[in-house]
Amino acid sequence: MKRVYAIVFFVALFFVHGVSAQRVEKIPYGDMEQWQTRVVKESFLLGGETKKLYDLAPTAEKVGTIPYRRNNISPWASSNVLAAPAGIVKTSCSVTPEKRGNGYCARLEVVEEHCKAIGIVNIVVVASGSIYLGGMDEPVKTAKNPMSKLDQGVEFTKRPSAIQFDYKTKRAQQVYKATGTPKISKLDGKDNAEVMLLLIHRWEDADGNVYAKRVGTAVEKFGKDVLNWVNGYQIPVRYGNITKESYYKNYMGLINSSSANPYYTTNSKGDLVPVQEVGWAEAGEAVTHMVLKISSSDLGPYVGTVGSVFWVDNVALVYDEN
Repeated sequence: MKRVYAIVFFVALFFVHGVSAQRVEKIPYGDMEQWQTRVVKESFLLGGETKKLYDLAPTAEKVGTIPYRRNNISPWASSNVLAAPAGIVKTSCSVTPEKRGNGYCARLEVVEEHCKAIGIVNIVVVASGSIYLGGMDEPVKTAKNPMSKLDQGVEFTKRPSAIQFDYKTKRAQQVYKATGTPKISKLDGKDNAEVMLLLIHRWEDADGNVYAKRVGTAVEKFGKDVLNWVNGYQIPVRYGNITKESYYKNYMGLINSSSANPYYTTNSKGDLVPVQEVGWAEAGEAVTHMVLKISSSDLGPYVGTVGSVFWVDNVALVYDEN
């Protein structure tokens, strides 16, 4: 009888593992081991300091005011910015590589940046460290409408069951707002780190407007200190219209140009335009693009808890085998 029980248990165990077997595919450069360094000398009017900007790309060092462009090698871009307001060269670095064991992780931090040249420009901004799939319209020449400078999303056709990554986070408490004027203000409220993955079916009309239906959603916020690494953390991708599900939160909803923080893409005419999510996809709708953004703050441009940090490593997609 004991032998029968043992066989039944073994078969049941095999069945469970078979059903839940997963395949993990790392997103290229998502292991955070390779970084391109740009060495930039800021304008003399700002002090002429030499600064470094970091890009998730093949290891290299480039000297000079060289914009980082969307390319076919690395799918990643970041909130690190080469700016030239009024022709004055300025950098903002909120994403850096940080040692982790024998390798590296990405450190995403909410920072306060100043750009002051007497009689020409006087700007203070709060910048949230973010990495995302896409590109940046560099050099940035104005602080207006910062979301329109981010070219988000890559072509993608698969249907993963989850996004997986390692993380830890340290959260500051005071929320600040600085939008490009000389003033920085204190605000009430709470700030969270955020991971957002959207799978969409996208199309474009004759005028270059870009529309989408939401196929899959994986969004989570991280608002408490987690000071030790959590490895292999997964956020499930939920398919279809999830608004009636118990796990649904307002921040998982559709995004369009009237949303607080719309996302933009480059259309076939070469223009950066907002993506208009017009509805939830029906079951079986094909995926055409993936939008993925990981950020140290969820409060949008120019607002955040200065000093908050979100560390991330080994970003991958998970697929169910059965």
